[in-house]
Amino acid sequence: MYMYLLGNPYFRIQLIKKTSMKKIFTAVAAIALMASVSAFTVKPADNYTVNTERSRVEWIGAKAKDYHTGTFNLKSGSLTADGGKLTGGSFVIDLTSIKVTDAGGGERLAGHLKSADFFDVAKNTEATFTISGVNYTNATNVEISGNLSIKGLNVPLKFPAVVRSADDKGFFGQAFFSIDRTLLGINYKGPANDVQLTVYLFAAKG
Repeated sequence: MYMYLLGNPYFRIQLIKKTSMKKIFTAVAAIALMASVSAFTVKPADNYTVNTERSRVEWIGAKAKDYHTGTFNLKSGSLTADGGKLTGGSFVIDLTSIKVTDAGGGERLAGHLKSADFFDVAKNTEATFTISGVNYTNATNVEISGNLSIKGLNVPLKFPAVVRSADDKGFFGQAFFSIDRTLLGINYKGPANDVQLTVYLFAAKG
């Protein structure tokens, strides 16, 4: 009977149509499956290692009739980004590296800042800032939330920053903000409580 039907031109046409439709359906199903798998495949975040030679923290401290400027070096750090957007990270500040860069301060002021009146670097050699949240307000401007661990204290911070780049060529970001030094356990009388900070972060991908 089947051989007879095969000899029927109409039956052969219908059989060819059914076979073709089955192949098309199978191909469409395979494409749909691959698309769904691709949609649920999570691309790993990009990792960056902070360049401690280029990165730094600059500070300005003022008093009634004068001000002083200086820097801290970074010891280490790492950042993460997704799709060119900063998502997290942390960096370690070398407190022992504090320098005074204005002519009126010099080594004498640097020594005082390292003493127990200020950072007490004999007991506290480093501070760590860990990012807990990044909120983009436009393509490059962000609000960063995080925690600063310094002198045995954990200080929550939130400040504006600018992410200049986060791509295959590297990461560069800047932050400009003020911090109350008394929150860091620095209560020495004389200088203004507010200290202006500028953070420059350079990092290489990988």
